[in-house]
Amino acid sequence: MNYDIIDAKYIEGYKLELIFKDGKKGIVDLSVYIHKGGVFSRFTDIEYFKQFYVNREIGTLCWPDGLDIAPETLYHVATGEPLPVWTKTEKAVA
Repeated sequence: MNYDIIDAKYIEGYKLELIFKDGKKGIVDLSVYIHKGGVFSRFTDIEYFKQFYVNREIGTLCWPDGLDIAPETLYHVATGEPLPVWTKTEKAVA
């Protein structure tokens, strides 16, 4: 899939440069995930965050304990391309 990440490089803080299967690349600042809480609260430890790696099997960023971020979300943030239609939820009709 074009959203698959093939390489990632640490820049600084919570910024990573990502390269995607379709050749596009961009920088993402994942510091916003710290405020999401839940499993992402682990990102408050920058040393944990720096343990990211590209899981080529699923084409996205992962961390040692199985945490990952959807590649289409990362693609959207890094390239500015719109999210795929299938990721958008429809409003319930009353």
